Parts: sequence; C-alpha cells; structure tokens
Amino acid sequence: MSAQLPRADFSLVFPPDPGWVRTAREAIRTALRTANRTDLTDTALLLTSEAVTNAVNACRRSGCSAPVSLYAEWGPHGTLRVLVSDDAPGLPTQHTLAGDATDAESGRGLLIIGSSATDWGVCHHGPGPGKAVWFQVNGARV
Repeated sequence: MSAQLPRADFSLVFPPDPGWVRTAREAIRTALRTANRTDLTDTALLLTSEAVTNAVNACRRSGCSAPVSLYAEWGPHGTLRVLVSDDAPGLPTQHTLAGDATDAESGRGLLIIGSSATDWGVCHHGPGPGKAVWFQVNGARV
C-alpha cells in the first residue's frame, strides 16, 4: 500500500444481534473509501456480511451473549484483512451445495467466503470456546 494513502485499520465490538451486520458492512465500506480502495467494495462487503452473520447466528444458537468483534487492517500491497470473532462454541463448517441445498437460504457463508476471498481461514482464539473467521481481499488498483 502506498505511503500516501491513509490507513483505516479499526475494530468494532457489538452484541450478537443481526441489526449489527449492516453497521459492520458500513464500517468496511468507510475503510475502503478512506483508503481509496473502492475496487474491493463489492467483495469485501459480501464477505463481511457472511462472516458477521455467521458469528451472530452461532452466538444466538448457543445462547452466547458475549460480543462479536470485527477487526480490519491493511496488509502488504493494499490487501484488506478482516477477522470476525465470537465466543460461541464449535467451529463453523463449510457446506457443499448438493441437491436441494442449492435453494437453501442459509449454510453457504463459508462457501461464499472460500470462493471469493484471496485467502481465508478459521482459527481458535483465547482459552475459551470462541473462534474467528478471517479473510483477505485484494484487487486491481484504481
């Protein structure tokens, strides 16, 4: 990333409520606009929505009330890295699309992240049951 471009690293901590998905998306949009990386907007917003929705849903299913965290930072060569963590137990699984699953309204978040991100993964964090889903996106410079 060029030294002239402003850095827009940030974190956002919020309750596991679906209403915060839009706020997380808008925070990423603002970071991209601030860094003049609007070429990443469509992909980054889609992947942020999927990762945050997965975290919120995992918390709600498990009864976890601990906050969800979103971290965004700029990596080498203008790569945006986003990490979404929650304290819900268990790791998310990547579903495959087969048969009737292609019409499902849920269960495709990691599939979308895996097919659209430059790189991605899932990791445990801290001593508790929580985990984080992270992804990176890069694209053509504008």
